[in-house]
Amino acid sequence: GFSEAIQSIFPQTEIQLCVIHQIRNSMKYVSYKEQKQVMADLKKVYQALTIEEAELAFQEFKDKWGKKHPIIIRSWETNWIELTAYFSYPPDIRRMIYTTNIIEGYHRQLRKVTKTKTAYPTDEALRKIIYLATIEASKKWTMPVRG
Repeated sequence: GFSEAIQSIFPQTEIQLCVIHQIRNSMKYVSYKEQKQVMADLKKVYQALTIEEAELAFQEFKDKWGKKHPIIIRSWETNWIELTAYFSYPPDIRRMIYTTNIIEGYHRQLRKVTKTKTAYPTDEALRKIIYLATIEASKKWTMPVRG
């Protein structure tokens, strides 16, 4: 319901689910002995250069692993549109889009400043603390992306 709720309010929004979280979820169903093979095949899907290549790689993945791991296949198929939205962007920034590391880092900064104080005199006081934490966190946002 997450996607539908956002789309109902912001109809032009493109939703990108975190591919890394999808992979972690998929690996729960794979035995330790097979994990490297499954990961290598999934990497061909999410690191493809085009959406067409990704679809082809996923079809190969499905043919190879579909009978043994149908839950993984079903999960990827269910979320396919939201897992591949990043293909409409240039390759240089896709990694920042398909992982949520940047967002999670920002949330960590907000938690750091809000967890020590559990009560705020007003909503405005909380807004100010979040604003100041955002200003501090945004200083790191101008750093170049690794690689």
